[in-house]
Amino acid sequence: MIQTQYTSFEEIDRDLKILKLQRQIEEEKVKLAVQNTKEELYPTNILGGLAPLLQKVAISLIAKKLLRKLD
Repeated sequence: MIQTQYTSFEEIDRDLKILKLQRQIEEEKVKLAVQNTKEELYPTNILGGLAPLLQKVAISLIAKKLLRKLD
């Protein structure tokens, strides 16, 4: 960490305010990341991602049964 030499309390206060705002911004970023993770892990979202795969499997099973009946 870089050492800063302050010449007034106003400079110290300014830097403290900047650090406080930076910390608040980082806290909000973490909150958003947690919220996004929660949304991605909802069962409906997980199943929504599996829907195309399940459709393909179901179609192939139906096609196999139809082909067996036709033979």
